[in-house]
Amino acid sequence: MRIARVEPYPISVNGRGYLFVQVTTEDGLTGVGEAGLTWRERAVAEAVHHLASLLVGQDARRIEHLWQVMFRGGFFPADRVICSAISAIDLALWDLRGKALGVPVYDLLGGRVRDRVVCYPHCGGPTPEAIAGAARRLVEQGWRFIRFGVPARGEEFEPTRAIHDTVAQFAAVREAVGPEIEICLDVHTRLDPADAITLCRLLEPYRPFFVEDPLRSENPGSFRTLARHVSVPLAAGEQFATKWAFRELIEEELIRYARIDLCIVGGLTEARKIAGWCETHYIQIAPHNPLGPVSTAACLHLDLATPNFGVQELARVPGTILTDLFPVQVKFEAGYLLPPDRPGLGVEFDPEAAAAYPYRPGHSPHLHRADGSFTNW
Repeated sequence: MRIARVEPYPISVNGRGYLFVQVTTEDGLTGVGEAGLTWRERAVAEAVHHLASLLVGQDARRIEHLWQVMFRGGFFPADRVICSAISAIDLALWDLRGKALGVPVYDLLGGRVRDRVVCYPHCGGPTPEAIAGAARRLVEQGWRFIRFGVPARGEEFEPTRAIHDTVAQFAAVREAVGPEIEICLDVHTRLDPADAITLCRLLEPYRPFFVEDPLRSENPGSFRTLARHVSVPLAAGEQFATKWAFRELIEEELIRYARIDLCIVGGLTEARKIAGWCETHYIQIAPHNPLGPVSTAACLHLDLATPNFGVQELARVPGTILTDLFPVQVKFEAGYLLPPDRPGLGVEFDPEAAAAYPYRPGHSPHLHRADGSFTNW
């Protein structure tokens, strides 16, 4: 199980980048991982090349040891770029370990605690009526959760207007789907505490399952102010790398749902530590997953083995994207991901197919306020 190669595969599909990493052992066994930090794939790919020099010749079974070497081996603790590279390599190592032992990764995490994993899709539309109609159709397909975001108007985002539009959308969706369907709202870090408080209070009668990323992530301590003034469940963490970034939110119980991104936070090795820490504070995990087939598979294994699981984001249903690159993906049925029975993560990667998707650098959408100043997308 000595590592022979660690190779990044950045690709672009429909204007969006993905970064997959394959780890190959000296005896030819392969594992695949995926990195987060969308629109920064080139930087993360270079970090993968850098970390590869630490890993070649090492025992791929020593996953925790290799995580420590990658995270701490440059003296300066890893940041989001390095952690995204670590995440992809870590997922590939878990995939390798499962394949070598002939078992799914969830068996290595203690085994399944549930038989399927409930998910939420991305739902949207230009008007409250359009979003409500889309939500109704998703429920008819079997989804038990709906998610949409705080809207901008074109490239302009003004908080007061956005709050008004969001409440109108939420009311329309709740009326369309009834009281038993759960509704998640993604603020996408677009509001400051005062505006977030206003929005959360206005949404209370409609019973959101959670309000996600109501504030920017640079200062988690700001959630203290928000949590004191609102009663809706809060979710955050998708932009965090490592357990240390989650410390305040978990220890002070400032959130009810931890939005762990396995492809940024440090892979399964770090995510399972955060999940266990959350359990001691009765916080459920709701993993962030806007990425590709490997991210979805890794989230599924964590969810299957984690007792304090809430809901899984599923932006892209398995089998609907990159089917040539990943001819085998995990299974999905009527709003649920199903346990894979294949060893490892349960996906198969064809690196030769990556050549059909040459990487083209891109940037996230940019928003501005009415006065022209930059604001978060």
